[in-house]
Amino acid sequence: MNQELSGKRAVVTGASRGIGRAICETLHRAGAIIIPVARPSDAMDDLVAACPERCEPWTGDAASDELLDFIAGQDRVDILVNNVGTNIPKPMIDVADQDLDRMLDLNVRTTYRVSRAALVAMPNGGRIAHISSQMGHVGSPNRTVYCMTKHAIEGLTKAMAVELAEKGIRVNSVAPTFVETPMTKPMLDDPEFSAFVKRMIPLGTVASTEDIAEAVLYLCGPAGKMITGHSLVVDGGWTAH
Repeated sequence: MNQELSGKRAVVTGASRGIGRAICETLHRAGAIIIPVARPSDAMDDLVAACPERCEPWTGDAASDELLDFIAGQDRVDILVNNVGTNIPKPMIDVADQDLDRMLDLNVRTTYRVSRAALVAMPNGGRIAHISSQMGHVGSPNRTVYCMTKHAIEGLTKAMAVELAEKGIRVNSVAPTFVETPMTKPMLDDPEFSAFVKRMIPLGTVASTEDIAEAVLYLCGPAGKMITGHSLVVDGGWTAH
């Protein structure tokens, strides 16, 4: 399978750790020039050190106007991966407005704004991958807002794919099950919750960050040239129930 990305310029938000870092490293190995986006941190420094060539980091807030100006000002963006996001699991009755606003802003509004900015730098086509979730296809307790935001991303993916196809821009989402990352580790360290998750996944294991990164590579590489408007669910069978 041809997954050659030599010379392609790839912007990845939420890039410094977890799924974002794995995506950066995978695209970099495929030959892409990566443009990782994340707040300044030791993790970001470590990523840049691990990819000393073909790496043009941008440090700051992914929700900022400064990032939009930076992306729109690029000579060319071939690939955009919208990975930044958050989750604040709570029963619906306990969700404060500030939690609601935080998840809507980062998971939906930022994804939309960054995508819109990237279109300016994709005059000759491109590929966009939104990191969604299996929760964009199902419901789950204590995740009403998270599910709402990820269902929104699935709708955005389809609408963008239809609107932008004539411009040569393919748009897809990757919808992971639980992945062991710094964000999910505290939850997965709970024996009762971990057992529940593994019962819900027919394959009996959570995903790795590399599983998600390889899915992004497939959709953004030459092998995915006929795929747009699709959600690639990487969930070990969770949503097959």
